[in-house]
Amino acid sequence: MNDSLTGNLDTARRIALKSKRELDSMRTAGHIVADALNAVFDALEPGITTAELDDIARRKIQAEGAKPAFLGLYGFPAVACISINAEIVHGIPSERVLSEGDLVSVDCGAIVDDYYSDHARTAIVGETDDEERKRLVDVCRESLAQGIERGSPHNRVGDISHAVEQFVRDAGFELVREYVGHGIGRSLHEAPPVPNLGQPGSGPLLMEGMTIAIEPMIMTGSWETEVLDDGWTVVTADGSLSAHFEHTVAITADGPEVLTTTR
Repeated sequence: MNDSLTGNLDTARRIALKSKRELDSMRTAGHIVADALNAVFDALEPGITTAELDDIARRKIQAEGAKPAFLGLYGFPAVACISINAEIVHGIPSERVLSEGDLVSVDCGAIVDDYYSDHARTAIVGETDDEERKRLVDVCRESLAQGIERGSPHNRVGDISHAVEQFVRDAGFELVREYVGHGIGRSLHEAPPVPNLGQPGSGPLLMEGMTIAIEPMIMTGSWETEVLDDGWTVVTADGSLSAHFEHTVAITADGPEVLTTTR
């Protein structure tokens, strides 16, 4: 789940550096949400509803003794944000039935010892001959990897942002502007904001102990977005397709460590 670029995040001077104990809790929370998304995507097939996928995520997280991070957060009514096709993020699970070829983005988090994880993936339901859909997913996934590579001490947030932007633009796609990545720890949304567009060498300095959620959201058409009448679901204004990937990443002396991976 992401925060608005214009939201009330703390300034860079309020960035919370994490201790080894805190990182251990976040790493455990990351493993749990990664396992939960594995279960969700293993179940992804034509005919399943987004509510059923949400229930799979809930049961996996709770079975590990963790708490779902999104349920009730800011009033959100579900465990996972599940967004389809032109929906970018914050889609509310429902009795909608998925069809062959749908693009499905699932964004989810877990809490362990009061510390958060945040993780998102996009996949295609079943099979499709639509090469643009396939390429959109591949480019979004790789743009996240490009951003993570820049997550080393003494780089800056803008180095991450620029790497994501350059890769996506070189592939011919657009990026969301209003919704961005963020710091994460004892709260889901902490300082600093982590935009998907930026200049190298700009923004807050990356320091050992920082934990951030990097999350490219890209689309095949215009970057402009709208929010549906439910007050949550963000869609592309022109109806173009969208994809979303996200990892929680720790900045360490040895470089970036992805916390939202399976054990």
